[in-house]
Amino acid sequence: MSRSNPKVYEYSGCSTCRNALKFLKSKKVEFQQIPIRETAPSVSELKKAKQYLGDIKKLFNTSGKDYREGNWKEKLGTLSEEQIYKELAANGNLVKRPFVVGDGWFLLGFKEEEWKGKLG
Repeated sequence: MSRSNPKVYEYSGCSTCRNALKFLKSKKVEFQQIPIRETAPSVSELKKAKQYLGDIKKLFNTSGKDYREGNWKEKLGTLSEEQIYKELAANGNLVKRPFVVGDGWFLLGFKEEEWKGKLG
């Protein structure tokens, strides 16, 4: 594990996040837990995640109420990337979770096999 513990942006009401945290604790991974609704990932973290993941749409929590009610499926085609980053950084509910920032890597959502590859 690198010196810098990964930041895990999560929401306590999200079962996927709870499973991810349980996984991290079972593997004895030290991490920084951040409530995503109160503190969304920064624009720079979102930009780095997009570079790593390849598609800005992957950053969105497409099953969330804010995404649906905000008409984001239609909006995405009309906004610049800068506007999209600002919106995501302003509303953590729009960001797919858990959103994990490691040292030069990112994880979105919780897929145990993928997490094992990054975190042992």
